[in-house]
Amino acid sequence: MSEVQCMSCGGWFPDVDGPTHRYMESSPGCWAAFGQILAREYSDPAYYDVHRLSVDAYAVQHPGSPSRLSIQSVAVHLIRLCLFLEHGLSPENANQAMLEAAKHKDMFVWLSPPESLGPLTAADVVKAASIQEHKALVRAWAEGAWAAWSPHHDTIRSWIVVR
Repeated sequence: MSEVQCMSCGGWFPDVDGPTHRYMESSPGCWAAFGQILAREYSDPAYYDVHRLSVDAYAVQHPGSPSRLSIQSVAVHLIRLCLFLEHGLSPENANQAMLEAAKHKDMFVWLSPPESLGPLTAADVVKAASIQEHKALVRAWAEGAWAAWSPHHDTIRSWIVVR
């Protein structure tokens, strides 16, 4: 089967027809690979500690076009990556802090996506052969995606609501 490059994340995926997300722009093969990653993570609680990192990494690598939904999606997922990776929050605490920040979504603005959205994509993670490999790849995927957005880190940090 031939492969095509996802226009958002740059990963290479099977050239298939199929659905995509309504505002996280991707190739159908990329969206299908992300679905496989989610199915794996939902099927076993051993994946719980990296599941939200997968969601965040995918979302920020597929920022879409400037629209209210895309702006809010990218903002909250970048906020949660910051909370996980810079502040070391647990999945529950990072999610709660992200939800608190989302209450102030009117302050979010479009952030021009970086040229590269990170060295790893869903194409790398979907190939994991074990729980340990999956978790290591997800963490590296999230770290790379967060680092790619470094020109906007100060703005993202300013969106975190501290209580």
